[in-house]
Amino acid sequence: MKELVEVIAKNLVEHPEEVVVTEQKDGRVTKVNLQVAASDMGKVIGRQGRIAKAIRAVVKAAASREEEIVDVNIESRDEAAAPKDEP
Repeated sequence: MKELVEVIAKNLVEHPEEVVVTEQKDGRVTKVNLQVAASDMGKVIGRQGRIAKAIRAVVKAAASREEEIVDVNIESRDEAAAPKDEP
């Protein structure tokens, strides 16, 4: 699933070199994290989240053939790299 998400994302964004996809498997459940440049977030999410929903639908369809459950999370690289402020 990682490769599928990576191909889709790299074709949507202006900075494909900043696309990072990681995958964690836990039994039948696979968590895919997609990180893109902050300036490309709008292109990956789309208006009212339509592109993000479409990405998730395509990945879900591909995962159903392998009888897996896939969760796709989208975030900007700036948010992922920045340390979280703790109280």
